[in-house]
Amino acid sequence: MKTDFKKTLDSYRARAGEFRFLDVPPLRYLMVDGHGDPNADGEYGDALQALYPVAYTLKFASKRDLGQDHDYVVPPLEALWWAPDMSVFTTARDKSRWDWTAMLLVPDWITAEMVDDAVAAVAAKQRPVALGKLRLETLREGRCVQTLHLGSYDDEGPVLSEMHDRVIPDAGLRMTGRHHEIYLSDPRRVAPDKLRTILRQPVEQVQG
Repeated sequence: MKTDFKKTLDSYRARAGEFRFLDVPPLRYLMVDGHGDPNADGEYGDALQALYPVAYTLKFASKRDLGQDHDYVVPPLEALWWAPDMSVFTTARDKSRWDWTAMLLVPDWITAEMVDDAVAAVAAKQRPVALGKLRLETLREGRCVQTLHLGSYDDEGPVLSEMHDRVIPDAGLRMTGRHHEIYLSDPRRVAPDKLRTILRQPVEQVQG
């Protein structure tokens, strides 16, 4: 049986209309940074074209070299989003001003050496434009609030406004870290109104 982290990790659990507080453990990701509108700028597409080949090369190497019990489903695409003015995510939705990190989770048994080998294998065959930007990094988010958004990415604003302006302050917390999205649906195969996206925000206690 392949390990499916969407089913085994609590951090992939969310419901629409429910804001859930949870402690997210440190998790390791393949990451590529960029800036700008993901729909209008080729930079985001370049990041995905580097991430996925490396992720699948690692998956096959894990099964081949470590055994059947280390086979796994490549987890869903995730991304961190940030800007100096957080209103660009809620009211303004100015995607041209967004900074981002596109990410794919890797299991804890994947070593840095395995990642280096996978990058080298991909470079020898495909040479994606953004491959040189790819890195392996541990993300430590800790206490977070998250919910499931159903629908188009462009309709996230009201949900994020409620999270930022009501749910987090009412709990005596404030935002820290970066806005985090987990894309449970493939937009190439799913209608915009059926998309399932986890929206997550790291938080910390307000002192005093």
